[in-house]
Amino acid sequence: MRRALFVACLLLTPCVSRAQKTQASWDSLNALRAGEKIEVVETSLKKDTGTFAAVSEESLTLREGAAEQSIRKEDVMRVTSLAKSHRLRNALIFGAVGAGAGAGIGAAAFRCHPGEFICLTGIPIGILGVSGFLGGTAIGAFVPSHPTVYRIPAKPRPAPG
Repeated sequence: MRRALFVACLLLTPCVSRAQKTQASWDSLNALRAGEKIEVVETSLKKDTGTFAAVSEESLTLREGAAEQSIRKEDVMRVTSLAKSHRLRNALIFGAVGAGAGAGIGAAAFRCHPGEFICLTGIPIGILGVSGFLGGTAIGAFVPSHPTVYRIPAKPRPAPG
C-alpha cells in the first residue's frame, strides 16, 4: 500500500508543480506572439476575445475583427491563450494516474494467500487498471486546457475580527 501511495504522489508531482507557476507578472505577456488568439477578462468581468497585437507597460492591445482595442493594465484581470490546447496531454496524465490507482487498488484488494492452488490476481488488477485509465482519460479530457498567461494577484482577505 505504501508503494502505491508513493507512486501516486510521484505521478501527481508535475501537476502540483505546474499549478505553482506564477502568472502575476505583466512581463509574462511578452511571451505571446502577434496574431495569437487570446481571451482577456477585464476587472468588470467583461470578456474580450481576439488576436494579440502588442503589449506595453500601460496597456494590452488586441484585434477583434478589423478593429484594434487597447485595454489599460489596471483593467486587465486575466489573459488566457486560446492558441494552445492541452486536452490530449491532460487526458494522458489523468489516464496514467487512473490506471495506477486502479491497479494499486486491485493489487491491494486481490492478494494471493499462502496455500492457494490457483492465484489469478493479474485479472482483477488488469481490469481495475484499464477501468482507471478509461475513467481518468475521460476526466482529463474535460479539464480546462487553455493556459493562463497573466492573472492579477489575489488581494489578501482581511482577518476576521
